[in-house]
Amino acid sequence: MNLSENTLANTEFMMEAIKTKLRMATGAALKAMELNDEKYEDLKDIYEMVAGKSQFSISEMEAITMELGRLRKV
Repeated sequence: MNLSENTLANTEFMMEAIKTKLRMATGAALKAMELNDEKYEDLKDIYEMVAGKSQFSISEMEAITMELGRLRKV
């Protein structure tokens, strides 16, 4: 998958990967269609950071969730 392209499929893929990796209970609240297209690179940065780590502290998970929330359309 070429994540350099800003597509809904790529956004969905990254969101699902982040939710799975973090075992997010509130993952249903974060839908790819609700994300601001202009923030695609920010989402990609979060995805790459999450994909590169094996464990997360509670505070890291909270910070990631807050950042994802900031990417939502207003």
